[in-house]
Amino acid sequence: MGLVVQKYGGSSVADAEGIKRVAKRIVDAKKNGHQVVVVVSAMGDTTDELIDLAEQVSPMPAGREFDMLLTAGERISMALLAMAIKNLGHEAQSFTGSQAGVITDSVHNKARIIDVTPGRIRTALDEGNIAIVAGFQGVSADSKDITTLGRGGSDTTAVALAAALDAEVCEIYTDVDGVFTADPRVVKKAKKIDWISSEDMLELAASGSKVLLHRCVEYARRYNIPIHVRSSFSGLPGTWVSNENPQGDEQVEHAIISGVAHDVSEAKITVVGVPDKPGEAAAIFRAIADAEINIDMIVQNVSAASTGLTDISFTLPKAEGHKAIDALEKAKGQIGFDSLRYDDQIGKISLVGAGMKTNPGVTASFFQALSDAGVNIELISTSEIRISVVTRQDDVNDAVRAVHTAFGLDSDSDEAVVYGGTGR
Repeated sequence: MGLVVQKYGGSSVADAEGIKRVAKRIVDAKKNGHQVVVVVSAMGDTTDELIDLAEQVSPMPAGREFDMLLTAGERISMALLAMAIKNLGHEAQSFTGSQAGVITDSVHNKARIIDVTPGRIRTALDEGNIAIVAGFQGVSADSKDITTLGRGGSDTTAVALAAALDAEVCEIYTDVDGVFTADPRVVKKAKKIDWISSEDMLELAASGSKVLLHRCVEYARRYNIPIHVRSSFSGLPGTWVSNENPQGDEQVEHAIISGVAHDVSEAKITVVGVPDKPGEAAAIFRAIADAEINIDMIVQNVSAASTGLTDISFTLPKAEGHKAIDALEKAKGQIGFDSLRYDDQIGKISLVGAGMKTNPGVTASFFQALSDAGVNIELISTSEIRISVVTRQDDVNDAVRAVHTAFGLDSDSDEAVVYGGTGR
């Protein structure tokens, strides 16, 4: 049997009983003949509690020390899990991200993996041990400082290790039974998907689906690593995410729609009164890029003929909103806009499916469903396999349910089970 990488989220190891349950599942995989590498997140809400504590001590903690603090949560989980495995009669060794060879750039709080050198993990496996790795963290190639990968970074750690170790599969264990056609916390009749292409899953993850981080899916697609999303609370088969359908050509054509995703973690900035001439948009987004802020949707209005001015709106993570405003204010003299508007009470709804591009009427049905639900649209963005709109945050849940029903995605069976409460 081959090597498997398993990742367990915070809800799976939230308490001592959860850790012992996870340890038994890991040992079962070892007994079945697999070499097992485990990536673990911090217990429950530990990371949020550490963030709150840091903010009480310092309103703007230094990035280096903030990373040193946040990585403590995963180190606690890995040590306790190794202890639980040893109590079941199997040898386990725990490793921090740096000990596991996870090499990153030097951007604190949202570092990106640039290499994985898992020599110590290989040695542990060759000695017959189970390797436990702290997720969400690595070490800077330049400064040798500890870094963190940002929210959900344990998913990326797991896939990166799976690629470096040439694993058969990367199993992501969470508190739901797989990937659903919508968030089962919002749509009780959401259907579980047995298999979804990496392309569709990437769009869902980027559009707000909480089961997998989009960086994790991107990494898996690049290195052709199959992901198996399962619940650590049940024995159900879960969802396969891969570049190719494991059932071969049995499914001749994909379903038109893979799912409906939503995201209420973004804010909208509108740059008002921008001179409509070459270079203005570049200056705006250069200021945002220099502040190391990622943006999502962008819309530019047609300029008013009388003034020659236009408005440019874009969305970005709420957590980066005030930093973006500060960056633009500093560049106001160079850009020459009139004012800025900030709105953090928005939500995004996305319809995703590879079959959309060959099926006329999908767009019309999507907007009709939103209209029938009384949902007003503020921004629209499309790709070949996705339609996204921004609306009021208060309308998001109603919009998701309306679109899900309109496209026949509601399940006739029992409601989807959410075992934990965080979605990770």
